[in-house]
Amino acid sequence: MNPYVKYVRPLEDYQLEVLFENGELRVFDLKPYLHLGVFVRLENRAMFQAARVVAGSVEWPGEVDLSYDTLYLESQPIAREAEAGVGTASTSAG
Repeated sequence: MNPYVKYVRPLEDYQLEVLFENGELRVFDLKPYLHLGVFVRLENRAMFQAARVVAGSVEWPGEVDLSYDTLYLESQPIAREAEAGVGTASTSAG
């Protein structure tokens, strides 16, 4: 089982900085999804910026979400020194 999302921060270029409960900090690129189904709505920058953590996954208004499995398996690790910025502008629930 993959770890749940603990923290998310929308970045430029439709990427998400995601901190998982196992301590891994990763980047998820949402661009490949922006032309699929409900994810088209996230092309709106304000909508994309509204990302938040709900029940261990990432969710946007209007019932748009990504599972923690997808976020973990399709994201790339970030170097540990980048973690120093985590928590300064977070969007989380928990």
